[in-house]
Amino acid sequence: MSERTRNYNYSRKTLTNNWEYRLKSLLRRCGSTRFAGSLVLVGLCSFLALLIFAYQPMAQTREQPSPSVAQAATTDSELSASPAVLPPLPYAYDALEPYIDAETMELHHDRHHATYVENFNEALANYPDLQNQTVEAMLRDLDNVPEDIREKVRNNGGGHVNHTMFWEIMSPDGGGEPTGAIAEAINQSFGSFAQFQEEFEQAGKDRFGSGWVWLVSNDANELEITTTPNQDTPIMDGQYPIMGNDVWEHAYYLNYRNNRGEYLSNWWNVVNWDEVNRRFEQAQS
Repeated sequence: MSERTRNYNYSRKTLTNNWEYRLKSLLRRCGSTRFAGSLVLVGLCSFLALLIFAYQPMAQTREQPSPSVAQAATTDSELSASPAVLPPLPYAYDALEPYIDAETMELHHDRHHATYVENFNEALANYPDLQNQTVEAMLRDLDNVPEDIREKVRNNGGGHVNHTMFWEIMSPDGGGEPTGAIAEAINQSFGSFAQFQEEFEQAGKDRFGSGWVWLVSNDANELEITTTPNQDTPIMDGQYPIMGNDVWEHAYYLNYRNNRGEYLSNWWNVVNWDEVNRRFEQAQS
């Protein structure tokens, strides 16, 4: 199976799951009867089946996928700027419950991340030469981004890069302790996984206002816990982000209110250590 077909099938499954979640949520809010809900669900499933059947031949035969459904990557895992694309959420909105609720996931991905992508593309609209670069390349060299859009690229390009990683390093099958190379590196750098967790959570709680807490590979190729304000990304400082947690209030407030510490503590239950391991190995290569 080609990479294009895998991406298509992956996006189609996620789209179906999330539309089903939205429908169930709407029925609950409207107080519909079970019978009426069944009729609507059957109708929606029929429509989706027809749409998928009609679209599948095009997805498998076209030479270049449309930017609206393509994976937004150019060189390896770096993100395209021609245009920037909102990646599909890798799981249903409610897949990370009870640790992250469905409404938060929907708003976070479909509103916040989508807005960063939209604003980033608007900033580059009059600069076609910049669109030939990756988002990360611009963030590494912000001094060469035109001054009139520099702040917009920094905030929205950073938001796009950060959130794209964020969805990937979480999973409904996540949690537990890391294994493999990243586990060994954490133990060497921090003494134990428990000590690493404690320092990571404390750094997240200490980050004043909005921002991120990170585990990075620094310029000495060593593991380091750091934080950044707003949507700044460690790659702006020559570091490689191996994993990071979003401590903006929009990431947790509906479920945890102002208890950021509880959110940070519960977040370990959804960490996708396989993806974190992959990122660590990429940083070492």
